[in-house]
Amino acid sequence: MELRRFFDRAVRSSFRDLALHDEPVASYLGDLLTRFARTEQLFPPGVTAPRLETVVDLLLEAQAAWDDAAAHFGPEREVTVRRHIGDYTLFMTGVFRERVERLASTGFYVSQGKRAYRFVSEHDRASTAPAARDGGPLYARLAERFENYAWALDYARRVHFHDAPTLPFFRLGFE
Repeated sequence: MELRRFFDRAVRSSFRDLALHDEPVASYLGDLLTRFARTEQLFPPGVTAPRLETVVDLLLEAQAAWDDAAAHFGPEREVTVRRHIGDYTLFMTGVFRERVERLASTGFYVSQGKRAYRFVSEHDRASTAPAARDGGPLYARLAERFENYAWALDYARRVHFHDAPTLPFFRLGFE
């Protein structure tokens, strides 16, 4: 819980500093950072082996959700994987921007992150479940303003993470 409070404060301070006024997104980003602070969360739920370690692997997993011959056929899984693609690419371009730039992947990460969040937004908007429809506008804003939120995470890292409690993802070697 201490880590969650730290990330909430860092993101909200960054949003305030950058004049970004979007409480639901600030809350979502605090949650995203908290989830990804645990290295096993860098991979989508339900993945055991082989681990999905690249955006391309994740895209292939989303496509495989529709393989009706596979033992794990489940089109709804595509939504989970696409949400994870959006979260992962936003996290990486925000918190580990230099690494993504070194790999010359920034444009790819941004385009795939936007596409993934747009997919989730449209799925939620078209869903018959009222709870799912509530997330549509949030994911639409994440898609539309992906770069702004990635820069806000980068700013938070550079300006507000200096007095962080132990941040496990900095031990991943991504810095």
